[in-house]
Parts: sequence; structure tokens; C-alpha cells
Amino acid sequence: MTEQSNKIMAEMQVRKSKKQKEAFRSWLCGELEAAGYAPRVETGFAARNVVAGDPDKAKVLLTAHYDTQPVLPVPNVITPRNPFFFVLYQVLIVLPLFIVVAVVEGVLLSLIEVVELETLAGKLLLFLMPLSAIGICTFFIWWMLDGKANQHTANDNTSGVLTLLETALALPAGHRDRVCFVFFDNEEKGMFGSAAFSRKHKQVKKNTVVLNFDCVGDGDSIQFFPQEKLKKDEDTLKRMEAAFFPAGGKDVQVVRGFSVYPSDNANFKRGAGVCALKHKPVVGYYMDRIHTSKDTVLDEANIALLRDGNLRYIDGQD
Repeated sequence: MTEQSNKIMAEMQVRKSKKQKEAFRSWLCGELEAAGYAPRVETGFAARNVVAGDPDKAKVLLTAHYDTQPVLPVPNVITPRNPFFFVLYQVLIVLPLFIVVAVVEGVLLSLIEVVELETLAGKLLLFLMPLSAIGICTFFIWWMLDGKANQHTANDNTSGVLTLLETALALPAGHRDRVCFVFFDNEEKGMFGSAAFSRKHKQVKKNTVVLNFDCVGDGDSIQFFPQEKLKKDEDTLKRMEAAFFPAGGKDVQVVRGFSVYPSDNANFKRGAGVCALKHKPVVGYYMDRIHTSKDTVLDEANIALLRDGNLRYIDGQD
């Protein structure tokens, strides 16, 4: 990997607070400028995206979110091609919340049964029942979205940031008008950055191919998950397959069947989410470790494969 990528891995894996994001954007823009780009920061609702290139003229957008997530006690396991396990795991994650709420409400209810409702204590307990449930749910949501920063983000989504940066630094100057690089803010809080960008660039949202790299560092199967409109464009899908081919024991797939990959690609009609997955029987293809302290794996071969594929794909945009 380049010197810039090694610096990010060593010093800038945490990009969560306002100060951390500002420092990263400043450094990133400086590196892109030194490489001959003219990066800028586009502001939108609750987001600041770094843009290098002209999105309204580019043939393809290469994107990744640079913000990082809070650390959670359990990983956010994703199974893009297995809807049953996808939904089941999301239910299991929120199940402890319902258990805690039920226990607290049960304790309050038992106390209500031994006091007179007309007394101050009774009225206070009646007031606390809905308030406690709201408070617990609010804390749970805050923890999921804005809790303590995860110190290890090798896969989610430092890997996507490195893919964009490695591609940008290796791209010949004569091909740079064909592509726009966009580093999205606040994907982890609800895809705010890509939503703001797509509202500002409406034609891009509708018509431009957007390859969004999110969690591409941990797994031997590199998979592309196109949105429904892009799935109907078989010529473009075949060009992707021709550009991104297996190397170094890696598998590459452009998935045409049912899939759910919840990332910034969802905000673009012709977007495709790109990730690295593992495989097990029954569960099928899956991603794990993200949003926890175990997110420490970055397979440099994945970054090289995607960088080289990006260069070939851009070269084919006449």
C-alpha cells in the first residue's frame, strides 16, 4: 500500500468526533491536492463530503464513507444474500433492549401494586413507567449511533477509504475527467452524507454508475450488489465483471439475484455496494467483526484487487 494508506491505518482509524473528522478531511484534501486533484468539501444536512472531480460530468463515481462507528458489545453481522438470517440477527440485537424494558416495567408495576395510586408515590410510579421505557430506548439508540468511538475500523470503513485513495493516487492524469471520488460523511448515523449528495446532484442519483466501497478488507469473496435499476443494465454489469476479475485466490461476483446491502449505494438508482464476505454452510455469505474491537483485519490483497479493477473500469469509460 502507499505511504498515505499506511498513515491512515497507523494514525487515523478513528474518524468520529467533529475534531477527528476535520483533521482527516484537511489531511485528505492536502494529499489529493499534492497528487494533482482539486478536492473540495460539500456541505449538506449533518454531513461534510470530500469530493474530488466533477460528479455531474463523470462517467462513474467511486465512493466510500469515511466516518466511523461507536464500539458495540456484539458485532453487526450482515448476510446480504440470506434475508432470513439478516432479519433474524437484527431481531436478536434488539432483543436485550426489550428484555431490559420488560424487567424495569415489571419492577415498577410490582411497586404500584403495593402503594395507593392516589398517593404521591403512586402517581410518581405511574409517571415513571412510560418515562423509563422511553429513557431506556433513547439510551440504546444513542449508544448504537453515537456512543464511544470504536478504536479499530480496519474493515468498516477504513478499507473503503483506502480503496478510493489508492485508486486516485494511481489513476493517470488523462483519465481523471472520467471519474469523481466522493468520501461520504455520516453513513453510520443514517447515510446522511450520501443522501445530501444525491439531493444536490439529482442527475447523478438517477443516471450515473456509483460504486460504493464499504467493508472490503476482511473476506475472500468480493461481491458487487447493484440496485434494481443497475441490475437491468446487463452491459454495464458485464463490463464490471470484465474489469474486476479474481486474483490471488479471491472470488469476485456481481450479484444479480436478491440481495440486501445497507450502505450509501442505496441512495443512487445505478449504485452498487461492494464488500468482502466470508462463507459458511447454511448462513452462506456473511460479514462479521464490524462495530467491535475485533475489526482489525485488512487484507491488502483486497485493496490491490479493487484498485486495479477500478483503474481498468475507468479506462473502459470512453
